[in-house]
Amino acid sequence: MLEPGELGRLLGPGGNELLCESCFEELDRYVELGLGDADADAQIPGMREHLEGCPACREDYESLRAFVLSEGRKAR
Repeated sequence: MLEPGELGRLLGPGGNELLCESCFEELDRYVELGLGDADADAQIPGMREHLEGCPACREDYESLRAFVLSEGRKAR
């Protein structure tokens, strides 16, 4: 039996499809936009869906986001 949301991850994104290479190229900007006041999902369509369906890219995203947040705390 599938867990809630699991079928969507198996089927992949329904809208704009972003490949891992494009994800990697936009990851810095996506993190910065997401931590700022901008709507990261509107500016980089398909990124959230890709991160939800790609464990490797999601891990890179989470690591980069944690790093940026920790650096921000050090700068204070």
